[in-house]
Amino acid sequence: MSGERIFVQAIRHYCANHGIAVDVRAGGWLIAMRRGARRHFAFGYDIGLNSAIAHRLANDKSATAEALMLEGVPCIPHQLFLNPKLGEAIVGAGWREAMLVLLHDNPQGVVVKPNEGTSGRSVFRATTEAELDHAAGEVFSMSTGLVISPYVAIEQEVRVILLDGVPLVVYSKQRGADWRHNLDAGAQPVLMENGDVRAACVKLAIDAARAIGITFASIDLVRVDVDWRVLEINSGVMMEALGKLHPELVQATYDAALDRVFGLADHAR
Repeated sequence: MSGERIFVQAIRHYCANHGIAVDVRAGGWLIAMRRGARRHFAFGYDIGLNSAIAHRLANDKSATAEALMLEGVPCIPHQLFLNPKLGEAIVGAGWREAMLVLLHDNPQGVVVKPNEGTSGRSVFRATTEAELDHAAGEVFSMSTGLVISPYVAIEQEVRVILLDGVPLVVYSKQRGADWRHNLDAGAQPVLMENGDVRAACVKLAIDAARAIGITFASIDLVRVDVDWRVLEINSGVMMEALGKLHPELVQATYDAALDRVFGLADHAR
């Protein structure tokens, strides 16, 4: 159906080809699939392959960074700050001073963003106390927690989409006028050719996925001062921008994940 997200279209296409009944609800954000007596749900961009704990870790930027550091996987640190509206007993009294310490320790600035989700929205760079206070106020107005990470000059950003440790899609994000590499902010996906850079990114992504025990995910990597680090892990695999350029690849990727869901075929490639 026209106007539907590529994610929804891909699921409809798969279900039609495999005799699976599909019921799209809530404007496409909840999808119920039925095959025989079995019902399976997809929600948002999550196809339902990941364990509850892996999903929660991936959706929490601070928890992801902590888990990766525990396993020695190079990553961009994300320090959590809870919304002061939750009360001093939960948040503590020194949250703003702790923010200022991070700002002063990173003279090039810090990045402030919600701890969960948002596809690059409500992401701020702050280099002064006034900018930091403004950013924190904006994020706290719509989130129970924010994370602060050092601002780094990203030389390249790559997304790897993995299924059971197998890379199905690897592309770089070509940044537009915005300093962010988010696809929603105008960046363009460009498929990566085989080579040392792609291999290094795939290895790091596999290490990251293993660190939090996730099965199907998109993993964002950044190159800073020559070295590659994990920026974040997404349990919901969104390929809307890529789908406009490479629809067959996107369909094949969702097909492989849905094969895994319904146990219809060996997806290994």
